[in-house]
Amino acid sequence: MEHFTAIKIVHVVATVLFLLSALGLVVWVIRGRRAGDLTTQRRTLQRPWLFAWILMALCLLTLPISGWWLVHYAGWPLGQTWLLAASVLYTLGTLSWAWLLVRLNRLRVPAVIGHPKFTLALALFCGVCFIAIAGLMGAKPV
Repeated sequence: MEHFTAIKIVHVVATVLFLLSALGLVVWVIRGRRAGDLTTQRRTLQRPWLFAWILMALCLLTLPISGWWLVHYAGWPLGQTWLLAASVLYTLGTLSWAWLLVRLNRLRVPAVIGHPKFTLALALFCGVCFIAIAGLMGAKPV
């Protein structure tokens, strides 16, 4: 198999796994909230959801490496606006994802009182960043 195609498959699979893991966590929290479980946010880092967080972290580590190789093999200059915008969005999205992970980990302790609206806003910002990146990669306005 050609290197470009193999790296493209790895990149797409990492993106899909990341978005599906995030969607799974969101659906789990929404179902718990609708059922009246107010401790759903505190339990998002417990097993088996820890696997989803680890999978998301692995995908976040894979994406910039496979993305750089795709750009290198395609011969695109790194100064293109859509690549720079995607890099900035990726950085902001990854930092907000890490901050969200730290916030949710702190919320597991019953004595800690967090702001659930800020946590939700942080999660939405992270989701919007990664969906915008997927849109930029899909459109590829070269």
